[in-house]
Amino acid sequence: MKPVLVVFSGGQDSTTCLLQAIAERGAPNVHTLTFAYGQRHALEVQLAETLATELGVASHKTVSLDWYRGITSNALMDTNTPIAQAEGAATPNTFVEGRNALFLLTAAIYAKSKGILDLIIGVSEADFSGYPDCREVFIRSMNETLNLAMDCTFTIHAPLQHMTKAEEWALADRLGKLDFIRTRTLTCYEGIPGDGCGVCPACKLRAAGLAAYLAARSKA
Repeated sequence: MKPVLVVFSGGQDSTTCLLQAIAERGAPNVHTLTFAYGQRHALEVQLAETLATELGVASHKTVSLDWYRGITSNALMDTNTPIAQAEGAATPNTFVEGRNALFLLTAAIYAKSKGILDLIIGVSEADFSGYPDCREVFIRSMNETLNLAMDCTFTIHAPLQHMTKAEEWALADRLGKLDFIRTRTLTCYEGIPGDGCGVCPACKLRAAGLAAYLAARSKA
């Protein structure tokens, strides 16, 4: 079985991807990479490290990108900025410029050093917050760029690419990990694990997806 590297934040999306990778490839073939990039809550990084260890992945590494906050400004990296989307703005102020491009480039460099060609990232364009770097066109373009830049044959997998949050909860349930995802991950912009604050955009999206899935399951 080929090894794979999962870009892992400890949130619902990346944890679902990680659990699916473990189910399909076995934990000894799954590696994780977490980024400390100056996000609001250090708990996110700590939780990712804890979950990676608990799930028995082959290796876990945390990469520090502390310099990131020195070149861009957004609500996810500045606790003094209220989370919002300005009227007429294409994206909310939680969008971190270039984040997924930087993560994938760093992940590819690290993966190549370990002989890994498969990269997994938990982005979705079907049910997301308006972030341009969650689109399929970006993932395809980044895959080609990495291969050209590094003379390699990486494959970027985005298994949630066309899933709604309800479909993502359904996947977690099929994996037998719905409660694990619900109680152990951190998606909330306010840094509250599990069901979170219930108010921020990330919590509302997550809760609406769960409610939709549970309603559909009860009718099945």
